[in-house]
Amino acid sequence: MLTNSSILITGGTGSFGHTFVPLTLAKYNPRRLVIFSRDEMKQWEMAKLYSGDERVRFFIGDVRDKDRLARALHGVDYVVHAAATKIVPTAEYNPFECVKTNIIGAMNLIDVCIDKGVKRVVALSTDKASSPANLYGATKLASDKLFVAGNAYAGGHNTRFGVVRYGNVMGSRGSVIPFFASIAEKGVLPITDARMTRFMITLEQGVDLVWHAFDDMVGGEIYVKKIPSMKVTDIALAVAPSARQEIVGVRPGEKLHEQMIGPEDAHHTFEYGDHYKILPAIHSWSQDPERIQNGIKVAPEFSYSSDNNPDWMSIDTLRTWIEQNHAKLGKF
Repeated sequence: MLTNSSILITGGTGSFGHTFVPLTLAKYNPRRLVIFSRDEMKQWEMAKLYSGDERVRFFIGDVRDKDRLARALHGVDYVVHAAATKIVPTAEYNPFECVKTNIIGAMNLIDVCIDKGVKRVVALSTDKASSPANLYGATKLASDKLFVAGNAYAGGHNTRFGVVRYGNVMGSRGSVIPFFASIAEKGVLPITDARMTRFMITLEQGVDLVWHAFDDMVGGEIYVKKIPSMKVTDIALAVAPSARQEIVGVRPGEKLHEQMIGPEDAHHTFEYGDHYKILPAIHSWSQDPERIQNGIKVAPEFSYSSDNNPDWMSIDTLRTWIEQNHAKLGKF
């Protein structure tokens, strides 16, 4: 599907973009891959990696700017929406800015994609959009709802929208593993709460889920990959086994456990081999055989969170992963 196509990724200079771009170039050989973001320095640094590759283009712009999006999306077939204000405390203290990017930006992108005849759009979501306890999660829930409803809002147009949702990305910039690694030499690691758990997904798994969504979606599906969990205290042991762990308390808006599917979504959720799909509650789309395919409906009170997960990653497994990926931890 993506072969010889034109693809644009918003927020493409972030951790996800730095993995999505080379993997997609290698696997699908798109005609054009556009990195759309607002940080010129990050674009300048990323462009050095693709010097001489005429397939890769860079476009300075902000999803808040609808006119700039319209120019950037001309002739684009597929869009990955990765741009977001996503640091929980930052969103709590700058709520207006978070809403402008995560909600207004999503509305702008949906409108322009429809107007420009984009074929399919996959938006990146977060565990924090499920039963949100902070502003970031609330804005991403609103964004998810916008992308789901965008399939009806498109009317007679052919643009289709889907969502992928996942939790803590191992080694991404600002995540817990590179943070612990950066301060390990101090001999003390801050732990917000000893009970805290997190899902563990690699950037490569996240990219694979986006590819699957492009290939599978009819419109309005939210894809959730099955991934293991870990206690934050065990993550700390994997990074710095000799460091002392100091309990410092939960930050504003922070959850003890990540949740990707809540009981309220169970009625519309189906299970597959390596993932779940939350189907749209609107327009009876959750009963559509084309969307359900071979899925098995989950139990009525089903929820998928990092503390009730049957799959757990061991300290040794994470330690091996860290050793193999040490050079790029938190790099992008």
